[in-house]
Amino acid sequence: MSASPASLLPPTQPLSSEQAALLDRLTGGLDSAGLWWLSGYAAGLARAGVAPAARTAVPAAPEAQPATTLTIVYGSQTGNAKRLAESLAGQAEAAGLAVRLLRADAYPTRELKNERYLYVVISTQGDGDPPDDARGFVEFISGKRAPALPELKFAVLGLGDSSYPQFCEIGRKLDTRLAELGATRLLDRGDADLDLETVAEPWVTRALTVARETIKSTPRASVTPLRPLAAAPSAPTREAPFAAELLANQRITGRGSDRDIRHLEISLEGSGLHYEPGDALGIWPVNPPALVEAVLHALGFDGEQPVTLGNDSLSLREALLRRRELTRLSRPFLLQHAKRARSDVLDGVLAPEGAALLASLIAEQQLIDLLRTYPASWTADEFVAALRPLTPRLYSIASSQAVVGEEAHLTVAHVEYAVGEELRWGTASNFLARAAEGEHLPVFVEANERFRLPADTSRDVIMIGPGTGVAPFRGFVQHRAETGASGRNWLVFGNPHARTDFLYQIEWQDALKRGQLHRLDLAFSRDGIRAVGHADATPAKTYVQHCLRENGRELFAWLESGAHLYVCGDATRMARDVHATLVDVIAEHGGRDAEAATDYLNDLQSQGRYARDVY
Repeated sequence: MSASPASLLPPTQPLSSEQAALLDRLTGGLDSAGLWWLSGYAAGLARAGVAPAARTAVPAAPEAQPATTLTIVYGSQTGNAKRLAESLAGQAEAAGLAVRLLRADAYPTRELKNERYLYVVISTQGDGDPPDDARGFVEFISGKRAPALPELKFAVLGLGDSSYPQFCEIGRKLDTRLAELGATRLLDRGDADLDLETVAEPWVTRALTVARETIKSTPRASVTPLRPLAAAPSAPTREAPFAAELLANQRITGRGSDRDIRHLEISLEGSGLHYEPGDALGIWPVNPPALVEAVLHALGFDGEQPVTLGNDSLSLREALLRRRELTRLSRPFLLQHAKRARSDVLDGVLAPEGAALLASLIAEQQLIDLLRTYPASWTADEFVAALRPLTPRLYSIASSQAVVGEEAHLTVAHVEYAVGEELRWGTASNFLARAAEGEHLPVFVEANERFRLPADTSRDVIMIGPGTGVAPFRGFVQHRAETGASGRNWLVFGNPHARTDFLYQIEWQDALKRGQLHRLDLAFSRDGIRAVGHADATPAKTYVQHCLRENGRELFAWLESGAHLYVCGDATRMARDVHATLVDVIAEHGGRDAEAATDYLNDLQSQGRYARDVY
């Protein structure tokens, strides 16, 4: 269990116990961006010699910034936008610029009219949605309350996944809207795919150069340490993962289930890796060997022939196994393949009016299907250059380190389905399903500050997690029990069948008996619990949103008493349906119209009491 901020103070710290407690409360919910700002604020007070009597409370956010300050705002769902924004902020500070870095939901929108230099780094989720931490920011800038911005200079970096039709849509909208409000672009918008080094990293470099040329740098005070500082050992990172031993790989769906869901236990011993409930474990996967051989055969390539990727020379087989994405199609690759295939069908799919066909093609076909259906001539080097880089996959950690120590547990659905007589797989899930106990997996921890348990352990928590979305809530319940949290825990879980798909059933039942879980509501969608209409109607599928609606009065009562609400799982359908149901429940039991109910839910989100980890 991590130490509290106050416990990290030196023994000679000049704070009373009451002040230390206040410090705990102040810093408990802050992410790295907030802590950065708070440290600068406190240092400024110290330099100015402001007496305690002159200030009664720390303001929620700094007031209007000097004209030479560069503000960097990020909205991030998986951490990529956050990492890039932090990198840009760090480099800008090192160059002598005054910088403030803010997560989008911490940005005081009233200050937008006073900004002079603004960089926005923001991702697009699913079908053109903003990340959860940027919804309010995007709505404000897009809405009628946004001010005219004739003195603002800005730039936008959008991140997305080109396998989705609304690629980088939020970045495009913000870039267009800021210009409509009268702001001036410092540099053109970047639209970055999962291949960050192609667009995102060069954009950050250009953005830094432009900022240094445009914004007046601020002299920085230097501090001479009293004694040399020892270099901290470097923890494993995304770029330098830890080789973690796989301790257990167990199927937890029953015989007869059409789903292969695995419980994995991974050793972090000796890694120095630490995580909090709600964080994710990143896995660098290897493509299925059978798929690599099928791709080589379809193109008539020799797997041992050398290819070049950046500064590396390696065999084509190795490049396809470990360095290139083979299971997800993207529009840029389709464009290049269509030119070589000379197919009227592909040309039609890629035409502006073929957006629906393109979305269907990307959703339903993998690379191997495209290569076989629309043959084309490639050289090996051109082919690997056109494919997107293989990226790590993030899995919500299904354990509490306070309970399992130097381990991390995962709940993984193995994606495997038939196309004709052949199988297709998901990259990382197949990699993990194939992994044998004792093998080593390249891993790193991805922090998720947006998905944290309440610092006040007396608060109730409501956890909505169908399917593998239940994973972080296993860690939540473990952690709350281990740390003696007095608040109640309510879990809403769903899956197709109770007999075969009730994940962690024995653990949940044991937690109920021990009083560690106070309420458990279940929705098994294919068990035919509910009929609709007349007697011969098809049984309706029961999902978690039905549980929420049926228990709406109690759900609203928990929220009114201060409960924190969490949703984890599928973003495209489940999360949207749950969100809509929550609005309906608040409207019905809170006596509000739909708009007021939506505002209520948005307010919970801004307070950190409504958090989603959706994918």
